[in-house]
Amino acid sequence: MKQLWLFNQINSDLQRVEKELTKFVETDYPILNESAVHLLAAGGKRLRPAFTLLAGKFYGYNLEKLMPVAMALELIHMSSLVHDDVVDASMTRRGRPTVKANWGNIVSIETGDYLFAKSFVLISKIDHPEVARILAEISVEMCQGEIQQIKSSFDVEQNLKQYYYRIKRKTALLISACCKLGSLVSGAPRRQVWALGAYGHSLGMAFQIVDDVLDITAKPSEFGKPIGGDLRQGIMTLPMILALQSSPEPYRLRALLGKLDKTDEDVAITIGLIKSTGAIDKSMQLVDLYVLKAKKHLQDLPKVPTRKALEELAEFIRVRKF
Repeated sequence: MKQLWLFNQINSDLQRVEKELTKFVETDYPILNESAVHLLAAGGKRLRPAFTLLAGKFYGYNLEKLMPVAMALELIHMSSLVHDDVVDASMTRRGRPTVKANWGNIVSIETGDYLFAKSFVLISKIDHPEVARILAEISVEMCQGEIQQIKSSFDVEQNLKQYYYRIKRKTALLISACCKLGSLVSGAPRRQVWALGAYGHSLGMAFQIVDDVLDITAKPSEFGKPIGGDLRQGIMTLPMILALQSSPEPYRLRALLGKLDKTDEDVAITIGLIKSTGAIDKSMQLVDLYVLKAKKHLQDLPKVPTRKALEELAEFIRVRKF
């Protein structure tokens, strides 16, 4: 797990979540145990458990109540990553081989299913009537977003509305749920639960846009995987859509983006064309707007140290390199 200084006030609790996750996914089936533990050992920022715990800090913070929520949300996220790696044919993630790379598609799919099912076990232990409903609805929406992405691969006619629909379901809804559920099980008033959920939604949108920008601009050593993955898979992201709107060579760019089998040279040329249009800066301007919107939602919350941490976390999402 890659610890962030922004999580100082919850670091010890996050470490406990990590230990409990490792114990919880262990199984007597060797291959399944190896693949699940491998995925956990690959680390990650653990943003979703962190958001859950931080949201709980505003009111009746109780780690025992928050633990199954934080763990379930991370397992849902991890299961989606394993499935994504199969769909995207990704061989590395966070600088390490994926489950797909080590064990193939079948084991990857079953590992994702196993982690998703284990999240249900945790959800059944949460003593709040709304939690299961919220997570069930979001899980359905996440699947719809993924199907939409698969269906629209290499479709260069996609517009901003379709893009926002996809990333809301792919990323923003789950981050929103982390903030919402962390406050909900801690007994926060309805207005504050809504504000934290809205904060998470805006930050989730910003997070995914930054991810899409980094797939074009990042250093692979920092990003944890090769850049240009979206280009190769035909996933139309915000920088690509904006570049098509202002490129002096729209037909050439359109042809490259729609090409099914891109060479490394094709990817390099396409990245150069996208950068030349100013689409990266325009994308980051939209990130700034979402970050500003997220921070505005925090104004409805009590002025406690956690509020400052969430403001700084929003700034980190904007400038992150991994």
